Amino acid sequence: MEVETPSSSTASLVDKAVVPGDIVLDLTSMSDQTIRLGAGLRQNSDVLSVVKAGKLKFKKPNKYWVESSQKRYAPSVEDTVLGIVVDARADNFLVDIKGPTLAFLPVLAFEGGTRRNIPKFEIGTLLYIRVVKANSCMNPELSCTDASGKAAEFGPLKEGYMFDTSTGLARMLLSSPTCPVLEALGRKLSFEIAVGLNGRVWVNASSPSTVILVSNAIMRAEFLSDVQQKILVEKLMQRVQG
Repeated sequence: MEVETPSSSTASLVDKAVVPGDIVLDLTSMSDQTIRLGAGLRQNSDVLSVVKAGKLKFKKPNKYWVESSQKRYAPSVEDTVLGIVVDARADNFLVDIKGPTLAFLPVLAFEGGTRRNIPKFEIGTLLYIRVVKANSCMNPELSCTDASGKAAEFGPLKEGYMFDTSTGLARMLLSSPTCPVLEALGRKLSFEIAVGLNGRVWVNASSPSTVILVSNAIMRAEFLSDVQQKILVEKLMQRVQG
């Protein structure tokens, strides 16, 4: 059986501040349930404990992690990230995902991938990819397919502008419902966006001025309230239209 809601022992901690050493979950009463651990948590015997300060988060059906605003990214399985190709080898591409080590992307980790149709990426190519393996003992492994083996939205991102953010801002941009700054921008402008949980954002639009406006709004929105984010977009639009 898999967890669908936070356990009663952790429900009161979800979305609350936690610090290293805090115990967030007792596993002795959950022997028949599957738990997925994200960044900031570690299993110590029969308990889950916090290893970095931040907010405890839960996502159905069974994932817990600690969300914090930081530049360094800690890879976690199923994270979607933006990576930069730094080297190409016979069996894999080496990719910078802002983690402690380079990640590797097998040359066959693409929809329909075979030795006869290996993709060719130049050094510096920006990719939207998925983390499929991550632990402290090895380099993370990436894939350009979803869990069913389909390319979906994964692959190279061409043109546009990429910039770095904190991991906290990246998670805010990916939150549901849509965060206010993206909702307000979407009402006024036409643009494409890809957000990586590793703190990278890619924006593309037909007009360079739109790319600049969207990028500036996102970078300035991290510590603003919902109302302040909407006001920010209105002011930026007025400057452009004025």
